[in-house]
Amino acid sequence: MAQDDPRSGKPGKRATINDVAREAQVSKKTVSRVINQSPFVKEDTRERVNAVIKTLGFTPDPQARGLAFRRSFLVGLIYDNPSPTYVVNMQQGVLDALKGSGLELVVHPCNRNSPTLLEDIRGFVERQRLYGVIMPPSVSEDEQVIDLLRDLDCPYVRIASVSLDEPQAMVVTNDWIGAAEAAAHLADLGHRRIGLVRGPDLFRSSAVRGKGFLDALAERGIPLDPAYDFKGAYTFESGVEAGHALLALDTPPTAIFTLNDDMAIGVMQAARDRGLELPRDLSVVGFDDLPMAARVWPNLTSVRLPIRDMGRMAAEKLLAPMRGVDPAKMQQPEVRPALVVRKSAINAA
Repeated sequence: MAQDDPRSGKPGKRATINDVAREAQVSKKTVSRVINQSPFVKEDTRERVNAVIKTLGFTPDPQARGLAFRRSFLVGLIYDNPSPTYVVNMQQGVLDALKGSGLELVVHPCNRNSPTLLEDIRGFVERQRLYGVIMPPSVSEDEQVIDLLRDLDCPYVRIASVSLDEPQAMVVTNDWIGAAEAAAHLADLGHRRIGLVRGPDLFRSSAVRGKGFLDALAERGIPLDPAYDFKGAYTFESGVEAGHALLALDTPPTAIFTLNDDMAIGVMQAARDRGLELPRDLSVVGFDDLPMAARVWPNLTSVRLPIRDMGRMAAEKLLAPMRGVDPAKMQQPEVRPALVVRKSAINAA
């Protein structure tokens, strides 16, 4: 027979999650988060709730806890990225980390411009009862999505060019550094008429990479002619469009830096369409260093981001609580972009 619990006020009845919430002066959802080791609880709150749990002798129902923790053995990858190669590399990295964990990956492409974005993501998370979610840019940069996941008590890890969250929920890629290296490289090659092809405004990486590039050019006294500044869409097609627009100018640039590799290869296609010889007539530098960068001709000089490693690191942070590891204390190598010099950029004529 269950013993009387003087605090619950109900003789012979076990303490409930409501009793714990009342004694700890927190919501039932907060108690659930503490029980499930969610990282989104302040440490003093966690200690207070755990003390009440111990005092009341509260034991959560295993079945109810499984439902609350969404133990479906599925990890979601939610993305809105126009580069299929980027997404595939990210998936491979996540799968590397999930191997042997008993968890599987399920992907969910979305459109951040959709009026039903939050409704769609809520449905995905709730239907699949996800263990957690990994988000590369640009979904990772959407604070409304983050608020939704917190409301659903769904663990997540964000991948982004700058820090946007607590360390245990972030993989930071430091894109500014890589773009600055690209600018320095082109300046060192003697280029002064340099074109820039940006990404969509919806991607924070476009702003961060663009700023890194412009900052480094300014340090070397090289202004960017507004006529050489073109907004792309992180797609091959927008790279072709940008290439034709920039190369049709009365005084075209001698070098073009694009904020991803898909657009760089599009620029190279436009140059060939116009009868130019690469890299003699035009130097091109990209960003991400996707596998295709080493396969096109001339081989593309590009800023390398370890995309597969980024996916693995994000998944390892997500799985850390299940493995009894505090993700905030994990020793993760810093993601640092690095310029990979190949044959697509040479000295200015």
